[in-house]
Amino acid sequence: MFSSLIKNLSILKKFLFINLLIFIFIGTLTIIYLNYVQPNLIKKKTSLQIEVINNTINNLNRLNIEFEKNEVKKFLLSTRFLFQNLDRVIFFSESFEILADTDTLDLDPRSFSSRIEIVEFDLQNNEDKKKTTSELIDPKKKSQFKETLQEYSISEDYGKPVTFTSETYNKFKLSTIKNILLNDQNVGYILISQNANDVKTAINERKTFVIRTAILIAIVIFIFSLVLNRYFLKPIKNLVNYTENIKEKSKKKIDIKSLIKRNDELGTLSLSLDEMTNELQKRVNTAENFSTDLVHEIRNPLASLKSASELLEVTNSNSEKEKLTKILTHDVERIERLITDYSQMLKDEVAITKESMKILDLKKIADSVVDDFNAIYNTKRGININLQFKNSGQKFNIKGIENRIEQVLANLLENSISFSKDNQSIVVKLSQKKDGKISLSVIDEGIGFKEKNTDKIFKRFYSNRPDKFGEHSGLGLNIVKNLVDLHGGQVIASNNVNKKGAKVEIIFPKFN
Repeated sequence: MFSSLIKNLSILKKFLFINLLIFIFIGTLTIIYLNYVQPNLIKKKTSLQIEVINNTINNLNRLNIEFEKNEVKKFLLSTRFLFQNLDRVIFFSESFEILADTDTLDLDPRSFSSRIEIVEFDLQNNEDKKKTTSELIDPKKKSQFKETLQEYSISEDYGKPVTFTSETYNKFKLSTIKNILLNDQNVGYILISQNANDVKTAINERKTFVIRTAILIAIVIFIFSLVLNRYFLKPIKNLVNYTENIKEKSKKKIDIKSLIKRNDELGTLSLSLDEMTNELQKRVNTAENFSTDLVHEIRNPLASLKSASELLEVTNSNSEKEKLTKILTHDVERIERLITDYSQMLKDEVAITKESMKILDLKKIADSVVDDFNAIYNTKRGININLQFKNSGQKFNIKGIENRIEQVLANLLENSISFSKDNQSIVVKLSQKKDGKISLSVIDEGIGFKEKNTDKIFKRFYSNRPDKFGEHSGLGLNIVKNLVDLHGGQVIASNNVNKKGAKVEIIFPKFN
């Protein structure tokens, strides 16, 4: 359930949700920590109070003090050094009446003098000012202490020191109560109260730190979410819309040029996606156009086949039948060649995407192809193909796919042989230009190009063909153009200036 909920959320919502969980987890640990810290801090102070209480009771027993008002007051004055670090010490009788209270005594040794005794004397003997120590206590506090002592006297913790806290507007008090046993008899109670503002301050500081940290983290998460959404999630969403738009063949255009200009990974991804999309669209258009052209090209020989076959059925002349049979054979070869070359072209396109370019020596490739063609056409038609280059030790290095470069040269030679007469020569020339680019030229002695714009010859199924066109599909030069473009090169067709024949030159980019 939880995992399915996460999966259905957007990236931004996932980010916020995960941060919320982390935030709750850290907050829970913080609350546990704060609840643990306060008792520990209180425990440290309480241990000191308990120690003072135990020492006080021991001294009462050791000095054999009678637990009554005057004796307890004298004891307080004589043992004042025990209570210097405490805010208040109160002795209670067994009936919960206050016997002595440090709030009515000045226990600072620097100011302790006979004036204290006089004050005590006045308090005890002057009828106009006669008051007990308990009467100097705030009635509310007096009642509070009495209730606390009563609860303590009947609690399970009776006989043990018990600590409690009280808080006013600006004071946090920590108090400890314990019963006093003298000669194994309970004679009263002692209460030690101490200002524990430092504990409260420490807790408040930690709480303030936690709150500030939480607010800071929330602000950081909010800012990071805005940045994440604006600079990453929205661009990704635009790319998703862009791909869906292409998938659904929608006419709506989504501009990702601003994403392509970015110098980060999203810019690289956008550029790759745009190039891939353009390449796919180009291939789709090429396939559609090619299919249309192929259908058109096949339709002509099919019509010729149909006509020839119909005439063959009704004619009686042997010479006419022989002529019609040649037409049938020619058209069948033409269709077979079209289908074969078209199939091979599609296979080549798939293979090209899987092959990687390597460093090649064009001279070795040209020498191999020329030898193969000489072995066939020198004997068959007396055509001689010569490979020419200036320096025999020079290497003509290019970066390419070896079998595709062989295919380029083979197609050029086949085209030149188609337009050449028997016993003519064809030259394959290798040279290096001044800018470092490699030039591969195929020069023949045929009829040359009739076209003023020689770029037309590289189009599929171009119509200016030799008489024996059944041997060719009209795709050879188009394949050459596509393969040269793949290698980043340039192909130029022209007529020889001083003599008959044509020249097709391929310029490969400079190899670094």
